[in-house]
Amino acid sequence: MTGQRDGEAVEARILAIALRHLRRDGLKRMAIVRIAADAGMTHANVYRYFMSKTALADRLVADWLRGIERVLTDIAQAPDPADDKLERFITLYARALGEEARGDPARFSVLLDADEKGRAVALRHRQRVRDLLARVLEEGSATRVFMQGDVRRGESFVFDALHRFLDPHAVAREIAADSKEGGGREARRDRITRLVLRGLSGAS
Repeated sequence: MTGQRDGEAVEARILAIALRHLRRDGLKRMAIVRIAADAGMTHANVYRYFMSKTALADRLVADWLRGIERVLTDIAQAPDPADDKLERFITLYARALGEEARGDPARFSVLLDADEKGRAVALRHRQRVRDLLARVLEEGSATRVFMQGDVRRGESFVFDALHRFLDPHAVAREIAADSKEGGGREARRDRITRLVLRGLSGAS
């Protein structure tokens, strides 16, 4: 048991140091040898915990994404009406992506790279978010808050309408444009979210 705790402590230390290097140097220049030196170990020892630099960077992203997924899960499981849950779900997820793109662009760039190259960390997260969204839509259909229909079509409708706020690549472009145009991104998201909710409920 002590050995396991020691291993977890070493892994956590490597991750903390790697995050500093990622933020300072970016993914391309981040180097296992320098991370190992800062951790006071050989690079071979780092490879005992992480198979590659990419695997290490993906773990940093996975830890961040798990936090988002926990909150989205709480929303999906809450007793609130489905339309309220969907609005909170969209707002939370869009805000989390936007805040990461602004506040930690180096780590966000790893997510973009993983998504472009189809790595597991991005694929698993995308599927998890879609599954949670489908759960909210299914509940809304069952309780007649939303029109009854194909849940997957409803899911596609949500993601298509809010693509610029829910897709990481679109978020990165939107954040860059927003900084030049002087803001207004959240207001635009809220307007589109209201239209999506009206469309799902069948309101004219």
